[in-house]
Amino acid sequence: MSASPFPASLPFGTLVACLRLARAEQVGPRQWHRLIALYKTPEAALEALSNGRNGPSGRSGKTLVPAPEAAILREIEATLAMGGQFLTLLDAGYPAPLRHVPDAPIVLSALGDTTCLHKAGIGIVGARNASAAGLRLAESLSTELVEAGVVVVSGLARGIDTAAHRGALHRQGLTIAAIAGGLDRPYPPENAALQKRIAEQGAVITEAPLGTAPMGRHFPRRNRLIAGLALGCVVVEAAPHSGTLITARMASEYGRELFAVPGSPLDPRCRGSNNLIRNGAVLTESAADILPHIDSLRAGMPPVWQDTLPLSAPRPNPAPRAPSPPDA
Repeated sequence: MSASPFPASLPFGTLVACLRLARAEQVGPRQWHRLIALYKTPEAALEALSNGRNGPSGRSGKTLVPAPEAAILREIEATLAMGGQFLTLLDAGYPAPLRHVPDAPIVLSALGDTTCLHKAGIGIVGARNASAAGLRLAESLSTELVEAGVVVVSGLARGIDTAAHRGALHRQGLTIAAIAGGLDRPYPPENAALQKRIAEQGAVITEAPLGTAPMGRHFPRRNRLIAGLALGCVVVEAAPHSGTLITARMASEYGRELFAVPGSPLDPRCRGSNNLIRNGAVLTESAADILPHIDSLRAGMPPVWQDTLPLSAPRPNPAPRAPSPPDA
């Protein structure tokens, strides 16, 4: 694999400049790329905007106003104090699969071992008010995947997401939780302990700054983290027009493989996932339906990051214990 064109870590001043731009109200991923194309570095873009030079404006022609430096310094200090770190689009440590989606977040905040962000992962998502059967299936799928060395990616929500994370942790496997709020705002609140376990054994990531309470408008951003990080996405129970189907649509747009667990046509929670199968998603009943696709999925990825997606080394199996009770 060729040497990365990105630095292993950013100088502190560059990180501050990145965050001041990323936290500006009018700057999203596309505006960021316009600024870097025009000014070459975050520091130069920040200086130009601070000095009022002509350059790209925000939505509706509004002037771009960087976030205050004092606020960014407080965010950095608080994030580091809780053991977190930042990954920007200029960092070599930024997850390669996510870097190459069109709307990749400018900055990620993370807790845990971020090297797992570079390993082959499969997303598992589904209904919050999942059935008992759906919860059992999500947990067993997750356990089978981590036993095969695959990282499980999900969103820490109630229901299927919770079951997927627990299934990975049950076998000491790697799991990644993409969350909608700040690292200090676990959601739902009852999953605070689960988030802590994931940070100890895998990674928790968000593009929201500390203190951000998760709101409805934040979840599509969280969904694109799941869709962008994973080679493919498994849907276990999804009603029509659900947030789960937003993740599935994003995964498809990013060129990822879609897998879906079939369910009863009488259960409205399964209509969206059944429709995915009708439209070409891989019918999935166990990890045996997913694992044969892993090598071809990796081989089909852009060469620039194809080699950065190794399978994890399977973890040794601990002594068997009873699985966690479902969390509806």
